[in-house]
Amino acid sequence: MRKLVWALVAVVVVALIGFFVAPWVYGTFVAEDDAPAASVSTEGAQAATGGLDGEWTVVAGSEPNRTAAGYTVHEILRGADVTVVGSTDQVSGSATVADGSLTDAEVVVQVDGITTDSGQRDNQFRTRVMDTATYPTATFTLTEPVDLSSVPDDGTVGTVTATGTLTLRGQERPVTVDVEVLRTGERLVASGNIPATWSDYGVEPPNLGFVTVDEAGSVDFLVTLEQS
Repeated sequence: MRKLVWALVAVVVVALIGFFVAPWVYGTFVAEDDAPAASVSTEGAQAATGGLDGEWTVVAGSEPNRTAAGYTVHEILRGADVTVVGSTDQVSGSATVADGSLTDAEVVVQVDGITTDSGQRDNQFRTRVMDTATYPTATFTLTEPVDLSSVPDDGTVGTVTATGTLTLRGQERPVTVDVEVLRTGERLVASGNIPATWSDYGVEPPNLGFVTVDEAGSVDFLVTLEQS
């Protein structure tokens, strides 16, 4: 009987150690923040060639300015506070520049293609969180012209402010975002991070016991465009 009691005590102690210590071990030695969302890089940039006016189309681009879009969010995962970045290269879009101003622009993201380093997280994202079967795309549509005259043509980066409509999970909301813009050779490269409170778009952040996701984060983009 005494041996049985001690065995039961040992089991309880081990269980308690696992319950309290395992999350600390995970948070201290295993969990890591993801790399920040991609942004405009001037590596290998050249002076601009050609004019700005005309029709532009989103293209795949090349490293370090390869087109991508996705999200950034903080979550508590098994007791660890980590930053998660999801992204996809399944991005399309177009833009029109007239008299040096961006007059029309739309970027479309295939939400089903957004992935992180966790297949379990991605499955939750595609199904319960974003319901990509019903709402397969997210879009940003420009609603006010943007003056591009301040953007350098020497291969350095300028910053402009864009106002538009962000559509997530079928919900449209007005947004304003600071956009870094690079003119390099015959290309335009632009990146930005749009703050988003998920409930504004009918998105319920996961709270599954072992993981809790913040109520706000950002929608991120890096797009390369070429004249059509």
